[in-house]
Amino acid sequence: MEIVLRKYGNSTVAVLPPAVLKDLGLSAGQQMTLATTREGAIVLAPRRKYVLADLIARCDPKAAPPADLAPWESAKPVGNEAW
Repeated sequence: MEIVLRKYGNSTVAVLPPAVLKDLGLSAGQQMTLATTREGAIVLAPRRKYVLADLIARCDPKAAPPADLAPWESAKPVGNEAW
């Protein structure tokens, strides 16, 4: 399928035909992410919604803490920090 890029104000838009939107379950106003590949392809995907519990579940509890965390752990208060 070929589409034509169009000027819309100061932006250039790609109009997606209704059949494509229906096939992908997309609708106007939906937030998307846009990326490009080294080969010049455009990748358009629905924006993921993250839930804190899901992100925590993906963490490795046995992983070593990042090296740049050590200075924060050993730092003394310099103001009115609560301990």
